[in-house]
Amino acid sequence: MKAIVIGTPGGPEALELQDVPAPEAGPGEVLIDVIAAGLNRADVMQRQGHYPVPAGASEYPGLEVSGRIAALGKGVEGFAVGTEVVALLTGGGYAEQVAVPAGQVLPLPDGFDAVTAASLPETAATVFSNLFMAAGVKEGDYVLIHGATGGIGTMAIQMVAAFGAVPMVTAGSAEKLELAESLGAKVLINYKEQDFVEAVGEATGGHGADVILDVVGAKYLQRNLDALAVAGRLVIIGLQGGIKAELNLNQLMTKRAAVIGTTLRGRPVEEKAAIMSAVGEYVWPLLVSGRIRPLVDRTFPLAEAAAAHEYFDSGQHAGKILLTI
Repeated sequence: MKAIVIGTPGGPEALELQDVPAPEAGPGEVLIDVIAAGLNRADVMQRQGHYPVPAGASEYPGLEVSGRIAALGKGVEGFAVGTEVVALLTGGGYAEQVAVPAGQVLPLPDGFDAVTAASLPETAATVFSNLFMAAGVKEGDYVLIHGATGGIGTMAIQMVAAFGAVPMVTAGSAEKLELAESLGAKVLINYKEQDFVEAVGEATGGHGADVILDVVGAKYLQRNLDALAVAGRLVIIGLQGGIKAELNLNQLMTKRAAVIGTTLRGRPVEEKAAIMSAVGEYVWPLLVSGRIRPLVDRTFPLAEAAAAHEYFDSGQHAGKILLTI
């Protein structure tokens, strides 16, 4: 089969389409003929050499796919060959086939085409597991979302609104804030022109953000704490602004706040299965009803993965970038 292989880590040119051995479905696994794969920042970090592959995982990038079941491993029940599905992966999605534990596979939401559905598994699992399972977002909470118009941000805005909380967002242009507003954001903050700590305080009457979903990391750590409400939860899922920073622990204790750092890729199979089960139970119905929708910016053929990464690196995209097989 053909797959994208990372040569010497670095820029998009590191991505090379090569012939590689095809995977097989092991016990408890499903073999999928890939139709499309989502591009995520973790793939970019792996390409750059900053995100080591977990032990035993495929070395090819790609953390989410849609496709058609080609074979079932020993002990797999509840799936049939030929069914169109999506899957959350530990790696290997930039390829014509991938083998994945059955617990990380869901049928397509009713009414969705397979290509669009490739934008869902990693994004929906990241948002639901972090905001609702880890941070406990509830109705009426103020939720600040950094990076509002990426794949994670656009899904987070809609999911927060759908569950009755208040989405607040930061973005770097009027156009991106307009998009965020169209998805349900109630508080719009241009981080290039406004201090988001002050803007959150004003918008919430001094209450602050009950939950913050952060992709920036070190650069925003103290300011995120400043913006948090008493008993607020800061969830860090990205490190675009660095990995080390100082934090006022007295303020953290006084606010009775929590700082939660998570990744999805390296979690045990059992945890990923539990997350995907929750996504199927709580998120799929929202997609089917139209209360939330995936936002796909552009699609590229697998052979043009380098061009897709170059476009991602430019920061021009809004929503997901997909690779089609």
